[in-house]
Amino acid sequence: MAAITPDIPAGPRSSDAPLSHRLVRRVTEYTRLMRLDRPVGTWLLLWPALWALWIAGAGRPHPQVLIVFVLGVFVMRAAGCVINDYADRDIDPHIRRTRDRPLAARRVSPLEALVLFVALLLIALFLVTRLDPLTIKLACVGAALTVSYPFLKRFFPMPQLYLGISFGGWSVLMGFAAQRGVLPRVAWVLYIAAVIWAAVYDTIYAMVDREDDLKIGIKSSAILFADMDKFLIGVMQAMMLYALVLVGRNMEYGTWYYAGVTGAGVLCLWHQWLIRKREPAGCLRAFLNNQYVGLVIFVGILLQHVYGA
Repeated sequence: MAAITPDIPAGPRSSDAPLSHRLVRRVTEYTRLMRLDRPVGTWLLLWPALWALWIAGAGRPHPQVLIVFVLGVFVMRAAGCVINDYADRDIDPHIRRTRDRPLAARRVSPLEALVLFVALLLIALFLVTRLDPLTIKLACVGAALTVSYPFLKRFFPMPQLYLGISFGGWSVLMGFAAQRGVLPRVAWVLYIAAVIWAAVYDTIYAMVDREDDLKIGIKSSAILFADMDKFLIGVMQAMMLYALVLVGRNMEYGTWYYAGVTGAGVLCLWHQWLIRKREPAGCLRAFLNNQYVGLVIFVGILLQHVYGA
């Protein structure tokens, strides 16, 4: 697909502003580019990592591993946002929800974005080198998958699934590797649950932009599913919940864990209600509310290890 070159008027000159003001503006734009002002995405990526660390660590993950993963998720989410906006810098101006992003509005240059992206990758590399060789290898594969994601939406009909494979659930495998040094069967089942969950919430997110995406030729699962979107999202939600039940059976968990899974199921029903009319505001609300799905599942895992049952 040919690049779309927007006609965006130049902003006001700020070269005469005091240096301190210019620095504050640059930092503010970089903060927005990394989505530090919108932490929901970080939570959506952090919850599966915490699920894995608590399960693999039998309720007591190693403190250093926990710190590295929390910081790593924060840094890699920021890096993913930067490279995504770099790839979409000529597309975002044509989408109502994204037209004011720093790169789309030309308040940050592509070169600045690439430098910031490389800096974030170097920080992530430093963090992961604190871990074992298997986790480092998985991190390298995950980084390559993450970088490739923004470019797949040009031709892959369901980039939301690839998001789950590459970004949404990869920390699950890394978490088990860091805690146990191996990837048991339960790690792969939990990974599948995280992948499907990412596909669910990102499909709901794609429903917000469906009309704009259709106009400019961007692929998404919301477009692919068409008028079966709500039904297929429900199917994926059921698959995610079933995968979590299989995790519970494998780990011989009890009441507390299944209470968390049940809470996630109730929230899934609530999300179906929010998207019932396919209105962008309702879909966005359902997407944002998905952070609580991850939370209640984690609380169930945590309480299972604290109290048992």
